[in-house]
Amino acid sequence: MDHKRLYKSDSNKIFAGIYGGFGEFLNIDPVLLRVVWLLVVIFTGVVPGVVAYIIAAIIIPRHTHHQNL
Repeated sequence: MDHKRLYKSDSNKIFAGIYGGFGEFLNIDPVLLRVVWLLVVIFTGVVPGVVAYIIAAIIIPRHTHHQNL
């Protein structure tokens, strides 16, 4: 059984590759995820959304080529 892992995207990124990685992991267009995140941040307060993004950028590993083998 092949397990999917969540990684930051190297190819589909604007800042850290968080939503590119989520998009690849969930097979969803990362632009949609970015728009949803932006709306959540606007309606719930900027600080929690930015803090969550920074935490995700720190704890989600970057995808390296040897991990794919």
